[in-house]
Amino acid sequence: MNKTAESIDQKSLDFLDTVDHIAFAVDDVEKAVGWYRTNFKCEIAYQDKTWAFLRFENIKLALVVPNQHPPHIAFVRENADQFGNLKVHRDGTRSVYIEDSAGNSVEIVAKDSVKD
Repeated sequence: MNKTAESIDQKSLDFLDTVDHIAFAVDDVEKAVGWYRTNFKCEIAYQDKTWAFLRFENIKLALVVPNQHPPHIAFVRENADQFGNLKVHRDGTRSVYIEDSAGNSVEIVAKDSVKD
């Protein structure tokens, strides 16, 4: 462990952002869900033909068809609306997509819209 990591104490962890989920683009949602369920212990939080949400112990994985959502990482923020206009999604969450400095898609999810 490096010196920086050693210096992080529990109090400082209270200020770190939360990763809600990571989204992978897949051609066949049903096939991808089957693969993850066969190879890992997870539960299906939501599934249809274009999108699935798998819950793991420490994170959620979204499986999306490319024409609906970009592959991305999603963070939960209390001030999500400061990143742009929030859109309501079919699961009831509200979020906005932005790009990082390298052009990667990042979703900012409103904390009060996330169900645990």
